[in-house]
Order: sequence, then structure tokens, then C-alpha cells
Amino acid sequence: MDLSNLLDAWPFEPGKLNVRLITGTDGAEKLQIRLDLGVLQMNLDGRPDGLEPAGYPSVLEYFEAMHDSVTQGSPPPPPRSELGLLAGKDEDAPNADAAEAADGTSAEGDSDPLGGSSAFEPEPAEGRFDLSPEDAKLIRDETVQVYHRYVALLVLEDFARVIRDTTKNLRALEFMATHAQTEADRQSMEPYRAYITMMQARALAGQALDANEPKAAVLAIDQALDSLREHFANRGDGDAFDQAGEVQALRAMRASLIPKLPVSLKTELQQRLSEALEAENYELAAILRDELGQLTE
Repeated sequence: MDLSNLLDAWPFEPGKLNVRLITGTDGAEKLQIRLDLGVLQMNLDGRPDGLEPAGYPSVLEYFEAMHDSVTQGSPPPPPRSELGLLAGKDEDAPNADAAEAADGTSAEGDSDPLGGSSAFEPEPAEGRFDLSPEDAKLIRDETVQVYHRYVALLVLEDFARVIRDTTKNLRALEFMATHAQTEADRQSMEPYRAYITMMQARALAGQALDANEPKAAVLAIDQALDSLREHFANRGDGDAFDQAGEVQALRAMRASLIPKLPVSLKTELQQRLSEALEAENYELAAILRDELGQLTE
């Protein structure tokens, strides 16, 4: 079927993330992204591609159930062969270009979901659960789908779903880091932690602002910055914290929120400034002084 009429009716705009909601033939809302060579369509809930691997809402939840079966004796899920997905060789390295185009910062890698079936069925060690390289790739492929969706949902300011999707991808990251068999797979998603954390914080802050709670928005950003500071320190690269695009984006958003805070918070900021000076945390003290100055303007 020639898609020219569809594409002509919704022209691609370079340099802009073109997103819209449509009503599908099943009556459910779906998310579309206009690309230079076509349209990407995703379900708003469940897996973006609409699949239910082995009857589960996601591959991640399937493997979480398998983990519980092996380690806790809960009922086992169906065999991997019923996932309805093919975990082939990871031919392409993760690519951050899509996220940079959408948001100006680093992001999750790019990969193509595959269809088919898997005959891979290893026997887990007694009482131990490990993700094989094939399992890990299935999870990575799914997180890429979810990434495309939450980037688009943030444009639409659907903050609740952005929070849901970023939380799920952080959960996948932790699951991989804990249970993947190989060190390469355990570390494969770690480079995207900062970006996912930033996107989650932006959605939390946006949701708080919608509820007219600027203080809660600032708190969400502060918690994300603390998490990122710990992340870079754990990597042994604490100096990279201040230079990270995600940190700079969150700080800029935070600075824009300070004038919206009620004057009643002046006392709290002054107290935090005193504590920062006592602890000789001069970087934080400088930030708090700036905030107090903006609050009194």
C-alpha cells in the first residue's frame, strides 16, 4: 500500500519532534511520530508494539516472573519459546543520535525489534537466575521501544506515562545489572541511567507544576541531581557530573522554577545555606545564595 497520501497529509518538519495522538481502528488512542521516511506508531500502554510475550505485558515482567520462579519457588512462566520474539545477534552498537535530535542530550541506544520465535532454552543453575545474552538483548530491544514512547509522551506533556515508562526502563537497567550473565550485558544499559533519570525528573516536575506545587517540582529535580551525583561518583568520574548535559538541563529547569516558589521558603533556604557553610560545601552555598537572591527579587 502506497503511503504517500498519509505522509503528504502530515509533512515532516526537520529539527522538530513531530508527535500526535490518533484513534486506532480498535477505538484506542495511539501515539504517532513523524519521521523523515515515514511514521512510527505505538500503543500508549503495555508494550509499544502491542505484543504480549508469553501472555505477559512485557519481556521484563516475563523474566521477573522467571526470576521469582527460580529464586522463590513461585509458579514458573511459560518457556522462552512462547515469547514470540527472536533474540538475534546484536549487530549495531547503541546509538544516541535519536535522543540528541529529540532533546539535545545523550540517550538510549537505537535498535530494531525483531519478530519470530526463540528455541534457546538453557537450564538455570539450582536456585540461581541468570539472563543469557539472548535474554538481555530482548530486554534491551524492549527498552528502546519504551524510550521512543516516553520521549514523544514528554512532548505531549503526558507526564504520568513518562514517569511510568522511565521507571520501567530504570527497573530494566537494574535487573540487567544484577542478573545478566556477562559483564558486557550488565554494563550495557548503564550509560543511559543519567538520561532516563533526567527525563523522569522532568516529568515529575511537570506533574507537580500542573498541580501548582513548585516546591515539589524543585524537590523532584534536587532528588534527581543527588542521584546523578552518586551515579557519577560510583563510576569513579565525579568530575563529569558538572559537565553532564543531563545535569545542566536539570539545573536550568531548577533555576527557572525558583522565582515561582513562595516567599515563605526564604527561611528554609537561609537554613540550608547556613548548614552548607558549616559543612564547608561552598558549591551548594553559592547555589543557595543565588536562589535567595532570585527569591527576593
